[in-house]
Amino acid sequence: MLVETANRIAHLNEKKKKKNSLDEDSFFPSAISEHHLSWAASSSTYYRSPAHSLADTWPLIYANPKTSPTTTCFLKMAYIRLPTDDYVDDESLIQKEVQAVFQKPKKKPMWKALLCLIGYLVFVSLTATLYWFLSEKDEKQNVIFMVTDGMGPASLSLARSFKQYRDNLGIDDVLALDTLLIGSSRTRSNDSLVTDSAAGATAFSCALKTYNGAIGVDSDKNPCGTILEALKLNGWLTGLVVTTRITDATPAAFSAHADYRFQEDLIAQHQLGEYPLGRMVDLMIGGGRCHFLPRSESGGCRNDNRNLILEAQDKGWSYAGDREAFDELQEGKNVTLPLLSLLAPTDIPYDLDRDPKEHPSLAEQVRVALTALSKATRKSKKGFFLLIEGSRIDHAGHHNDPAAQVREVLAYDEAMKEVMKFVNNTSTKTTVISTSDHETGGLSTARQITESYPDYLWYPEVLLNSSHSGEYLVKKVMSKLAELSHDRTLLQSFIAKEIIEKDMGIKDYTEEEVSAVEELSKNANKLLGFLNNMISVRSQTGWSTSGHSAVDVNIYAFSNSEKITQKLLQKEPYTGLLGNHENIEIGAFMSEITGADLARVTKLIRDTKHSPKSVHELEASSDDLHMHAVQKAH
Repeated sequence: MLVETANRIAHLNEKKKKKNSLDEDSFFPSAISEHHLSWAASSSTYYRSPAHSLADTWPLIYANPKTSPTTTCFLKMAYIRLPTDDYVDDESLIQKEVQAVFQKPKKKPMWKALLCLIGYLVFVSLTATLYWFLSEKDEKQNVIFMVTDGMGPASLSLARSFKQYRDNLGIDDVLALDTLLIGSSRTRSNDSLVTDSAAGATAFSCALKTYNGAIGVDSDKNPCGTILEALKLNGWLTGLVVTTRITDATPAAFSAHADYRFQEDLIAQHQLGEYPLGRMVDLMIGGGRCHFLPRSESGGCRNDNRNLILEAQDKGWSYAGDREAFDELQEGKNVTLPLLSLLAPTDIPYDLDRDPKEHPSLAEQVRVALTALSKATRKSKKGFFLLIEGSRIDHAGHHNDPAAQVREVLAYDEAMKEVMKFVNNTSTKTTVISTSDHETGGLSTARQITESYPDYLWYPEVLLNSSHSGEYLVKKVMSKLAELSHDRTLLQSFIAKEIIEKDMGIKDYTEEEVSAVEELSKNANKLLGFLNNMISVRSQTGWSTSGHSAVDVNIYAFSNSEKITQKLLQKEPYTGLLGNHENIEIGAFMSEITGADLARVTKLIRDTKHSPKSVHELEASSDDLHMHAVQKAH
């Protein structure tokens, strides 16, 4: 039918040309761009040819010598409605069809035109936004989330001033972290103005408020889906790097679900895949062999007889349990995933006490993780999620130990430099967010030590002279008690010369202080407090508590993606992280930029075992278990 009509139009044009009564181009306008022709041809609703497909019909028309180019273009553009009856040589009928197509529309009022223009612009804007929204989440990316457990703003001031003094630097020399500051976070939990690490970490992992002590569960003790789990289910690789036990609150809140943080035996099982989702973690580096081994084995503290390390190896995990095995990983180039690396019975020693021959630094652990995960995802369309925690900043705050804390903050800053170097050298879109779950110790970089008006001073050199943490010194004193308890003179000499002068770097000590150390050596906690206070008083470092505080904590962030950077620097709640925000907004932001569906994961894990087995387990003391492990290890 379409071919016949083309012939008819060509025939009529020939007749008109002979009569010079109608120019072909006036009958069939030719000022039509090829772009409009192709667009019209693809979108027209007038084409009706039950006998021919489009592909079949157009070659016939092009091949017809009677069909002029203008006529062909016209038919291609308009697909005018063709009569479906037999051939009718009716010029008026065809001309009516043609004129109907090319008849100029009536002019619309200007306000209607403006409305159309505005509508068009809105449509284009929404379409572009939707395209960005979908394409950004589908694009390969990495997210590195870093936590300075227990570090408040004063900790940064303390560490910065200490470093400037130690290295003889100018006042304009700052930490790597200082260059990334974009905001601050409010830290309260669901049941207290002062949060703990468990509720704080769950705010990040599940993007919701919960009670103190909760590990990956909401305020009603229902398991909540975490960002790590959601991304793993989306095809990402995942990792945890910490300096405390891998089963401690922060790493646990991303990789396990438990009503109480001390359920570390259960947390270890979840981390290895013993729950409804199976294995969700590809790499774990930290301390904490304790909860992977039975009490019957050295360094073990599990309440059952299971050896989770052997079980993990049987399931395909590679294992590195000491410095030698860690070095064999070749900075991540020789890693077979999944990797479990437990480098200490409990917590890895403070950086101030750490023997490099025995334990790697946090920066070394981070380098292994980044290299291994980036290598494993190199050919993948998905990236990786990595949690990094400077865990023991918090412990130094609990111990009111300024000498240990400044070294922990600086060790974390070195780890941040490793991350920054990685991001600057990768072509994969990568976002880094660093914050604290809370502040610990109520630290201040000044202290009034007399009743008179205080001096505006504090002394970083006192911290520099201290070569070990209070924790280390307590163990050293107590290990000598049995040997020297029969001779008080020898014991006091050891305390004065070895502990106070050599290890603590204090020369102006008193006999009363030596006697107090001797007396308190029978009580580890009291001795710890006394030794650390000797340092704090002399450096004029202030503490208000051995627990947590409600101080707002800093948010640091950057990305090698311009679009993500623009989002990071939005102020509005739940859109960016510039300025002051609730801690749950950080978790929500990570979910937003990655497309992680936390609600979906929550439905999948509703049957997860997360409650204590018994009242006995509920009342069990995690500290007792850890002390048992430490005593067996030493």
